[in-house]
Amino acid sequence: MQYRKFGKLDFEASALGFGCMRLPTKGGDRSNIDEPEATKMLRYAVDQGVNYVDTAYGYHDENSERFLGKALKDGYRQKVKLATKLPPGKVKALEDFDRLLNEQLEKLQTDHIDFYLFHGLKRDRWHKLSDLGATKWAEGAIADGRIGHIGFSFHDKYEVFKEIVDGYNGWDFCQIQYNYMNEDVQAGTKGLKYAAERGLAVVVMEPILGGGLATPPQAIQELWDTAAKRRTPADWALQWLWNKSEVSIVLSGMSTMEHVRQNVESASNSGMDIVTEDELAVIGKVREAYEGLKRISCTKCGYCMPCPNGVDIPLNFEIYNDAVRFDQMDRARKRYPNRVPEGARADACVQCRECEEECPQEIKISEWMPRVHEELLGPKA
Repeated sequence: MQYRKFGKLDFEASALGFGCMRLPTKGGDRSNIDEPEATKMLRYAVDQGVNYVDTAYGYHDENSERFLGKALKDGYRQKVKLATKLPPGKVKALEDFDRLLNEQLEKLQTDHIDFYLFHGLKRDRWHKLSDLGATKWAEGAIADGRIGHIGFSFHDKYEVFKEIVDGYNGWDFCQIQYNYMNEDVQAGTKGLKYAAERGLAVVVMEPILGGGLATPPQAIQELWDTAAKRRTPADWALQWLWNKSEVSIVLSGMSTMEHVRQNVESASNSGMDIVTEDELAVIGKVREAYEGLKRISCTKCGYCMPCPNGVDIPLNFEIYNDAVRFDQMDRARKRYPNRVPEGARADACVQCRECEEECPQEIKISEWMPRVHEELLGPKA
């Protein structure tokens, strides 16, 4: 395992962090974590040197923290830095900060959280938490030992990112969505550099766009095959990130043991400034080719779920995106009625827009749903 400096802190972080948003589940139920398999995966990663584990209050329908509390027994809690996140949507008053943190400590079966983040900050969420005195409260929780360091995860425009970084002097780290397709999306490359210049550790999420960059269409795979060095598409995406000195940790939400093994191997072979100019040129060609595919930017994070009307938003988008990515709309039209129960299909959307408030990608879900249904239903007879 390779290790990297974590901002201005005295902590050498594993290049790979274990993200607990996409753990293996049973029966297609996000809340029903396959705990034996997930525990095996997590402990394997830690045994291979991974020392940063990331979760959040809401992951796996509020069951991820509870799972981790059990999985990190037998001495594993002492081997890692544990990160979790405050859910801003559940904060209505000052007393909610303590209530939520204490609940998380209980679920995680620990007396402290090493790295605590304000989750998914956008401008309005940041202003809401600031008005309630969130940073002052966090300083108190640091003083009494329940929190080690304070940071935030982010989903908004660069200007808002800069406002948040500059709005509080006590940040030790931040977490941003970043990959070779998102250099100008959200915080982007400018945000990465801005935070790092100010001594913040930068943790990267969505390095492979929810797995979307791992299985390219044939035309894009042929571009990868022009590189002198052979790597999997996922490894190319990860190495592009680790090549940057400003990146402290790359989080991966792994769903299978094979994902863990491959990512651990990638991390072990990682380094700063080791991707050649010729390789960066290939990545640039791949980026251009992907941008030519008009897809919905869904990463299957699940923040939009559950839909109050029963629509399985990520699954509808997944089927549609695969049809576009692989030019297989006819196949998708056969899969659609078989994979998506009638009440969960895109036509069940009533355009309430509740999901859009939670979507980190700012997808106009209510506008896409009727289009997705029409495309996947196929031409009328």
